[in-house]
Amino acid sequence: MDLSTSPLFERLQRAEHVLLAGAGGGFDVYSALPLYFRLRAMGKQVSLANLSFTVLDRVDGRVLAPGLVEVRADTQGPEHYFPEGVLARWFQTRGESVPVYCFDKTGVGPLHAAYVALQAELGFDTVVLVDGGTDILMRGDEAGLGTPEEDIASLAAVDALSLRDKLIVCLGFGVDAFHGICHAHFLEAVADLSQRGAYLGVTALLQGMPEVDRYREAVLFSSEEMARRPSIVSLSVVGAIAGDYGDKHRTSRTQGSRLWINPLMSLYWAFDLEAVARRCLYLELLRDTNTSWEVGARIEAFRKRHPSKPWEDIPV
Repeated sequence: MDLSTSPLFERLQRAEHVLLAGAGGGFDVYSALPLYFRLRAMGKQVSLANLSFTVLDRVDGRVLAPGLVEVRADTQGPEHYFPEGVLARWFQTRGESVPVYCFDKTGVGPLHAAYVALQAELGFDTVVLVDGGTDILMRGDEAGLGTPEEDIASLAAVDALSLRDKLIVCLGFGVDAFHGICHAHFLEAVADLSQRGAYLGVTALLQGMPEVDRYREAVLFSSEEMARRPSIVSLSVVGAIAGDYGDKHRTSRTQGSRLWINPLMSLYWAFDLEAVARRCLYLELLRDTNTSWEVGARIEAFRKRHPSKPWEDIPV
């Protein structure tokens, strides 16, 4: 490794088939799109998945296993909230048929079983969990954990898989402030992972990169298709890529709140997944959970028993 190399892409170079999976639900799979197009250009086989907030019982896609549904462009789902179906339709407008595999929002046990089923179906050898935000790095003693139920369930489920490689990528530094994330604690986590040799650096998403331009197109398409509930994270990142700064709003959903759109939002932060999992103080408590409610209850119980670090402002 030297200054001209990317540790993230050095790791991904070894992969044959990569599953890019949205870790935290919602639109997280969209944050994987720049990686998706770059990996395809590298000649890799790439698949897309997402821990879904869509009610999968209302989706008529092919059921591969309990809690695992294949969504294609012609798959019918809820009218006002179906990011995965919208993404598949966007690919169709480009003349491509790209399925998005949806994991139900469950506990770690069923989610891991769904990942095992998808691995048997597709044969991927590498997983990259993609977080739209940075709260997947919170280990449990920070001032705020954001919305950890989905992220840490995904982390635990993938950690238990037998694979060639497992990675994490975060996109959207700063967007989690609304959910109480202390970004000084995120940077502390990055420093700790760097000591462990598990920090794989940052990659800038810049205007004019074809992968980034396609990501922007997909986000804007989804915002038109889902005008009532566009993605705050994705629109914030697209704004940062375009050079927005400060309290800039690209959706009425954020009106009344103060935003800090900034260039750090447009960086991919990459990490070794197993090291992130080992660092999480409560992950082992979630291994045998069956429902999302159980995950949330055990995290809440952990937080009550363990003191949290005080909030820390970034001193710059």
